[in-house]
Amino acid sequence: MTGRLAGKKCVITGGGGGIGGATGALFCAEGAEVVLLDLDEEALTRTTADIIANKLDAKLTTISANIAEEDDASRALTEAAERMSGIDVLVNNAGIRKFTHLVDATPESWQDIISVNLLGTAYCAKAAMPFLRESATGAIVNVSSVYGVIGRKNMGQYDATKAAINSMTRTLAHEEAEHGVRVNCVCPGGTLTPFHKARFAADGMDQSDIDEIQADATLMRRWAEVEEIAYPILWLASDEASFITGVILMADGGKSAK
Repeated sequence: MTGRLAGKKCVITGGGGGIGGATGALFCAEGAEVVLLDLDEEALTRTTADIIANKLDAKLTTISANIAEEDDASRALTEAAERMSGIDVLVNNAGIRKFTHLVDATPESWQDIISVNLLGTAYCAKAAMPFLRESATGAIVNVSSVYGVIGRKNMGQYDATKAAINSMTRTLAHEEAEHGVRVNCVCPGGTLTPFHKARFAADGMDQSDIDEIQADATLMRRWAEVEEIAYPILWLASDEASFITGVILMADGGKSAK
């Protein structure tokens, strides 16, 4: 590790596990001070214990918050900034999924997913922006999805919110450039997170069944590990990407190129 985030103060939403937890671990290893933010307090406790077990000197704290509520998102980001005396990097990773055809989606389901995936991202960016503008190297990295760019069935609500996050990324990049804040986005492809592993186990799938799902779906013919998504997030958050803004980076094993 090279200390690529040494001295930076970072907030990661959806930090209780999966991509968010892996990003938190990598940021700590690269010298950042990190606040993990999640609604699930138990998940935050587990992830924190795992990170500290591997890096005893990690500068890591957690905040439980519901980012779907603007007041709570604002409260959490303000508390994070107070703890760290500022914010240099915000990673908007939190999100939920809905599995249904669009014609079967209910108003309640739409409101639920939009409030977390889209409005939660907007609320956190808004709350963090005063602190990011004060930073000499302020940066936002939004976590979207390859399916915010290409189509599929059964998850149209999720995919629509991710397409909106891509659009929001470009707009914020335009609006915040004059304030020195970079805004970029990573679009993961199929990533083998604990969420997916639990779903597959519940369906009685073995490893060969799981591998088969991605065999023909990507050019690389496999799932991503969570760390393989955390590294692009790290790069966009770091000063190595100081001339990069408004980018939608595909981290999808070539799925969008098929």
